[in-house]
Amino acid sequence: MLHLGSCPDSWGVWYADDPRQTPWPRFLDELAEAGYRWLELGPYGYLPPDPSRLADELATRGLACAGGTVGGVGGPHRDLPAALAETRRVAELTAALGSSNVVFVPVPGYRDDATGGYLEAAQLGPGQWRALSENANTLGRMVSEEYGLRLHFHPHADYQVETQEQVERFLDDTDPRFVSLCLDTGHLAYRRASPLELIRKYPERVGYVHLKQMDPALAARAAAEDLAFGQAVAMGVSVAAPDGEPSLPPILRALAELGTDLHVVVEQDMYPVEFGVPFPIAQRTHTYLTSLGEFA
Repeated sequence: MLHLGSCPDSWGVWYADDPRQTPWPRFLDELAEAGYRWLELGPYGYLPPDPSRLADELATRGLACAGGTVGGVGGPHRDLPAALAETRRVAELTAALGSSNVVFVPVPGYRDDATGGYLEAAQLGPGQWRALSENANTLGRMVSEEYGLRLHFHPHADYQVETQEQVERFLDDTDPRFVSLCLDTGHLAYRRASPLELIRKYPERVGYVHLKQMDPALAARAAAEDLAFGQAVAMGVSVAAPDGEPSLPPILRALAELGTDLHVVVEQDMYPVEFGVPFPIAQRTHTYLTSLGEFA
């Protein structure tokens, strides 16, 4: 059974202290008005971090928590203590809100989003791959044993787990008891990976979904000009459904055929100033997706 939700990213909120962001009460109001009933929390500190207050804010709008979001500490192959600390505070809030999902987003990656400069190598060496898998297992075990939650790792453009080969290696190297996959359709398509192939090859590892699409022409231009993902987003590479790739109906059918409860969260990367008002985009996306008939 698929449960449709959205998150602050679709309203242009990438960082809790970004002055351009939509005020959080308006975001929650618009999320509910657009028809969504499930919410991924987004960057920690954007929404009220007090669990009682946040639970009340969600309940008054008929919303429930799909999952918490860990970001801002980079990939698990780097600073494990920082990753553990950030994951713990997100897990604590997520558990208090009744969700069982923690999404680990490994940002910042190996490039600067604004300048395009490389911060580190785009490929991990053998020792870094070992650290990545071991640390991801450690994070997943902690989330499971201390909070009763599930860790979903999010492959991300401009992080060293982004291509089909890298995602498969990560899944093969990590413990399925503790590490699941957040299947982000847009980031995978951006790097010419196949969400459908991953669903078919690793059905038991798909535990959470981010639903987005990319403009294939702009994605190809970004690759040809060696642009950072943030630069491509600023050009408009992330587009609202159904205008990009990958095609969503076959992906949603394949997910529904798994026969498991899955949260499918619309996450459109957008710059609020350049892209205008997010609410009508979210509303149109909800109308389109629910018309496909795959959601509970």
